[in-house]
Amino acid sequence: MSLIDLVGWVGSAILVWSLLQSRILRLRLFNLLGSAILLAFNAIIGVWPMVGLNAVLCVINLVYLQRMLRSRHSATSYSVVEIRPDDPYLRHLLAEHGADIVRFNPGLEVEKLVAERSGSGEAFLVLHGDETVGYVFLHDLGAGVAQIDLDYVTERFRDFTPGEFVFRRSRLLAEHGYTSVVTRRGVSAPYYEKIGFTAMGDVFELALTRDLPRATT
Repeated sequence: MSLIDLVGWVGSAILVWSLLQSRILRLRLFNLLGSAILLAFNAIIGVWPMVGLNAVLCVINLVYLQRMLRSRHSATSYSVVEIRPDDPYLRHLLAEHGADIVRFNPGLEVEKLVAERSGSGEAFLVLHGDETVGYVFLHDLGAGVAQIDLDYVTERFRDFTPGEFVFRRSRLLAEHGYTSVVTRRGVSAPYYEKIGFTAMGDVFELALTRDLPRATT
């Protein structure tokens, strides 16, 4: 096998691998990489219809990547809806994502969480258009502090940070009377630091403000 043939096989493998990605950002990135390699490969061997096809795929991927990256922090792309912790739709989501939730939150008992928060907590859905991409459970610790019990993002949107629209880019928590929000102990540092939380011992904390655009509900 020549080096040129190897390049073609690698590009094809990456293109196929891209279609197996659940996360939309990774799908586009891998698809762009595979298409770019195949564009170069077909240009070298002179297969011009395939050059045209892969050039179009590269342009499509670049356009969608630009849109995704430009809108990842846009309040017009995401909306936050308050929902009862025991709402049937939320229960359905929890059942669908139960195994994935426990994988990222070892020891968390989902049914127990719903029962505990039904009368003494809040829950919020994060929507991208008409698709639910995440949800947040929290409860009142007193003194204006809310503690996050669960902050879950569906796999398709896990390369983004939709939870920030509950904590930072809406006034919902401030309008509930909270002045700050804290995580549970032992949560992932990079995610919360990325959306503006500050390490405070073994938890992360974010001060809230009312000077934010109102969330769409």
